[in-house]
Amino acid sequence: MTEHISKQYDQDLEAIRSRMMQMGGLVESQIRSAIAGLSSIDEVTGIDQVIAADAKVNELEVAIDEDLRQVIVRRQPAASDLRLIVAVSKAVTDLERIGDEATKIARMARELQAVGRPAPSPRLAPLDHVAEIALGMLRKSLDAFARLDAAAAARVIGEDRAIDAEFQAIVRQLITFMMEDPRTITTSINILWVAKALERIGDHAKNIAEQVIYIVKGRDVRHTPFAEVQREAMR
Repeated sequence: MTEHISKQYDQDLEAIRSRMMQMGGLVESQIRSAIAGLSSIDEVTGIDQVIAADAKVNELEVAIDEDLRQVIVRRQPAASDLRLIVAVSKAVTDLERIGDEATKIARMARELQAVGRPAPSPRLAPLDHVAEIALGMLRKSLDAFARLDAAAAARVIGEDRAIDAEFQAIVRQLITFMMEDPRTITTSINILWVAKALERIGDHAKNIAEQVIYIVKGRDVRHTPFAEVQREAMR
């Protein structure tokens, strides 16, 4: 491969990674706006924007996949670059699914606004905490991907246990809430779906972090005990 072709090849890969980061920023914005819509009856415009942005996220997924196919056809990448291409393809799929989860939250917010619910109970404050954990995992997984930092990716994977525990705590709280006051059942079920969507966002962020380790270490750590993932990342 000549120096000119090699330089163009690197530029192609960097452009694809940059587009992936743009997609990540868009889905992060979707999540923030969807959560804001849950806590304010004045956020109708933001909710509509989240739902509308889902089409843009889908377009980016298709466009990036096409760019990846073109790189494979034109460049016949070596093993290390092929790992990057495969990892980007999988990460982009996870980002698209994160966008879907943000859209679900926005639709739930719209439903809650439609029934004119009262202001959220302080007893449901943990929902905001779960949202921050999910957003933090997404940001950190994308940052680890940008820097190809396996150790940072392993730390994101470790956070998955925390978001799972928070989700289970919210489930228990909502069950108690519904038993104490059956009038809250409809709202509580909607909030449960929101919590599940946030937990799923954490799962997808974890998947992205696993792809970082795959790129850097050449090992697929999906379904691997966390202690072993840590050892692999730090080697």
